[in-house]
Amino acid sequence: GSAGGGCAGGPGAGQLCCLREEGERCGRAAGNASFSKRIQKSISQKKVKIELDKSARHLYICDFHKNLIQSVRNRRKRKGSDDDGDSPVQDIDTPEVDLYQLQVNTLRRYKRHFKLQTRPGLNKAQLVEIIGCHFRTIPVNEKDTLTYFIYSVKNDKNKPDLKMDSGIH
Repeated sequence: GSAGGGCAGGPGAGQLCCLREEGERCGRAAGNASFSKRIQKSISQKKVKIELDKSARHLYICDFHKNLIQSVRNRRKRKGSDDDGDSPVQDIDTPEVDLYQLQVNTLRRYKRHFKLQTRPGLNKAQLVEIIGCHFRTIPVNEKDTLTYFIYSVKNDKNKPDLKMDSGIH
């Protein structure tokens, strides 16, 4: 097997990000988002100095660059839909949970709860990367989840978790 790095089993599993930033190859683990000419074009007008590493044998990028590209692309004003929605790179446009918003203690609790194997003393960025890989592998049945959520709200489940009852019914 491989010695860590990347999400197990994902499209970019065990590979490094395929991008170069300021001329240097990115050393982060690749996730499941991929880079394309369309993305390259959409960020080329911005002051972002990232490009595809010609020696990379894949197009998968790390979560850091995925988030960077998303933030750069979201800054521009959307005029009509010039982007054809049927591009093969849909995952770069999917909403992403920003795990950086969580506190380190919360990230550590997540890691403990799911018994994720990591080396001790990881910083927040490393925790976010490892947890992000795991988080994306959790299968979610959206319909069942929403149904259960609505059921729970209507039947006042999780009352102890609600710190305030402000009458939102």
